[in-house]
Amino acid sequence: MTSTITATYELDTAIAPERAADIIAGEQSSGTFVAIPGEDEALKARAAATWQITPLNVPCTAPNKRYLLKLSWPLQNLGASLPNLLATVAGNLYELKHVAKLRLLDIELPDEFAAAYPGPAFGIAGTRKLAGVATGPLVGTIIKPSVGLSADGTTEFVDQLCAAGVDFIKDDELQADGPSCPFDERARKVMDVINRHADRSGKKVMYAFNLTGELDEMKRRHDLVLSLGGTLTMLSLNSVGLTGFNAFRKHSQLPIHAHRNGWGYLKDGWSYIAYQKLWRLAGADQMHVNGLANKFQETDDSVIASARECFIPLFKHKPCTVMPVFSSGQTVNQAPGTWAALQSTDLIYLAGGGLFAHPGGIAAGVAALRQSWEAAMNNVPLEVAAKTHRELKEALEKFAG
Repeated sequence: MTSTITATYELDTAIAPERAADIIAGEQSSGTFVAIPGEDEALKARAAATWQITPLNVPCTAPNKRYLLKLSWPLQNLGASLPNLLATVAGNLYELKHVAKLRLLDIELPDEFAAAYPGPAFGIAGTRKLAGVATGPLVGTIIKPSVGLSADGTTEFVDQLCAAGVDFIKDDELQADGPSCPFDERARKVMDVINRHADRSGKKVMYAFNLTGELDEMKRRHDLVLSLGGTLTMLSLNSVGLTGFNAFRKHSQLPIHAHRNGWGYLKDGWSYIAYQKLWRLAGADQMHVNGLANKFQETDDSVIASARECFIPLFKHKPCTVMPVFSSGQTVNQAPGTWAALQSTDLIYLAGGGLFAHPGGIAAGVAALRQSWEAAMNNVPLEVAAKTHRELKEALEKFAG
């Protein structure tokens, strides 16, 4: 049986749907804009994309109509290659004149991809083990201000956060190796503080160092973090690309925190359901899914669907499940809704301003986040829990509305 790749799209077009499907399938496989002698029936039989198209009864901008389009390709066209998969399922088809709008909804990959790519080395269980958090959400933050702090300024905040019992800290994606906060200096000073607190408490805070850069830089930074006793690295997916990520994953001995910054310029042409599959298979261990009532444009339903997808195995014998990361304007207010919708604490819950801006300071900010999750998991309204938890009460007042 021939292995196939299948991609599902929403398609808006003004022409006959069968004609549109034929054009797209030809463009993305063996055909071109005009019949040529080399594309004989034998070649079509082994290389041409096949399609199914179904009308969708939804409003659409006239004269276009919307359809559900499924395209399938023989694996032998490209092999089990993620970079070349992108060219196939998300290449020139978006630009065709007969395509008014196209959105990739999902991808189904054959087992050959599972054999070709490593998947997460740590995932949910490995993250929990390294963070020393067996149950409940990992409560954390992003260093704020995002940029402008020196290595010493960053370290002062890390010291306070560790003392407050936070589980997780990350660099902002804007902070990598700027002259005002050099990576090597930041990593050495931050890990000195984290190790000191770990020696005292027995728990090592997980810090996501932003390694994003050229491949040789990322490898060298990884090696430094590893030598210092660090337990996590972070890459900006859309900056390093699949090839850079794959090369780094082969080198890495630490979990990879996958940041999706730049998702906004992709979301009109992709669903996150399809997007995250590629990175999970490539080896991401933690993936951003946005957050409820976020500061961006994504709906809550979309955020929860993205998080749930992180738990769904990609292959029967290679699950590739990852830990979803909730971030983006999160405060104590979103804990009940996140718990109610997801019914899982296999997640990382990050509040940047929602922690740092607490009127009682950093320690109170950490405490309030923990109190909000404890209340949520016990089905206690935050307003009720706040009667006996000052930090939560002050957070609710600060972040009201």
